[in-house]
Amino acid sequence: MILLGPPGSGKGTQAQRIAQRYQLPHLSTGDMFRDNIRRDTELGRKAMPLMERGDLVPDEIVLRMVEDRIAHPDCNNGFIFDGFPRTLAQAENLERICRRQKFGFSVVLYLAVRPDLLMRRLTGRRICKLGGHIYNIYDRPPKREGICDEDGSELIQRPDDAEAVIRERLVAYEAQTRPLVEYYRARGLLAAVDGNDGADPITASIMKILDGAETLK
Repeated sequence: MILLGPPGSGKGTQAQRIAQRYQLPHLSTGDMFRDNIRRDTELGRKAMPLMERGDLVPDEIVLRMVEDRIAHPDCNNGFIFDGFPRTLAQAENLERICRRQKFGFSVVLYLAVRPDLLMRRLTGRRICKLGGHIYNIYDRPPKREGICDEDGSELIQRPDDAEAVIRERLVAYEAQTRPLVEYYRARGLLAAVDGNDGADPITASIMKILDGAETLK
């Protein structure tokens, strides 16, 4: 299963809920990078300097990590990719990898969200410096402005949540990742989900789709 959507669409939250409900591994390339670096693998050693410089990790490394990960026994009964693939080239290579490992995707979920709502979600996000608790000044504000309800530490805005940066990210998404929607629609795999509502109604819509799927791979 693949979960697609723009920055701010809530992919991470929904992927965690799906993984918990169906007992599936929740796979993201970020987690794979960190795991390979932690274990000091050959791929981790290649990826680490690129990540430290803020450079993109080449597809060759990303796809090898993906292939290694889905070969683990915990993926035998299915898995969910969160935010991967990002490009048509990655999607085509992922298809080849899955054929080699005799996997097929039963559904590709696409969270569709209005641009103005994406901006509100991302520019309003504030994160607790100490514990990483997440708030939104518009939709889920703390009781005291700028202070975490849980531990009293300062709430900060991440640099990549600044409005100018978000606009650039959304432009990049439209150019690079949006074509995947048409790619998977043409293959009869795409299921669009209205991502403009709150997290719980979105989850309910997703579960209705998934409960009707034969397999969750």
